[in-house]
Amino acid sequence: MARKRSPARLLIALSIAGVLAVFLLYTSLAGGGTPTVQPSELPGHTGKVALAGKVIGPVTGDAHAGGLRFVIRDVAGTASVPVVYTGTVPDLFKVDQHVTVTGTLAGGVFVSQKDSMITKCPSRYVPKKDAAPAADGS
Repeated sequence: MARKRSPARLLIALSIAGVLAVFLLYTSLAGGGTPTVQPSELPGHTGKVALAGKVIGPVTGDAHAGGLRFVIRDVAGTASVPVVYTGTVPDLFKVDQHVTVTGTLAGGVFVSQKDSMITKCPSRYVPKKDAAPAADGS
């Protein structure tokens, strides 16, 4: 004689799977992200944030010994914050470059997490605005 399985086991397994699916969806969309802010928005945030802006000079120090020091300014504004960055410096890093650095604000200075700098792709990858149309009219 075949043993009949309880439908309660199936119900419990499906309930657990559903709760896990909702948790994963929530953390991937809303719960696990790091907010990205510009220097003008930084004073209202505590904890880890991604700071985005334009590098203004001078750039001093060593990223592997004591930290690379520079200032990040709002892209279209005047607010700025000093930054201490440690870790690998991207090849495209320079003054007037747009960057994003993850870290925390401590004593008026933004202290980065190691190796968290990302540079914006330079404009040389974007077609020039004054490019002439192709000869075939397209």
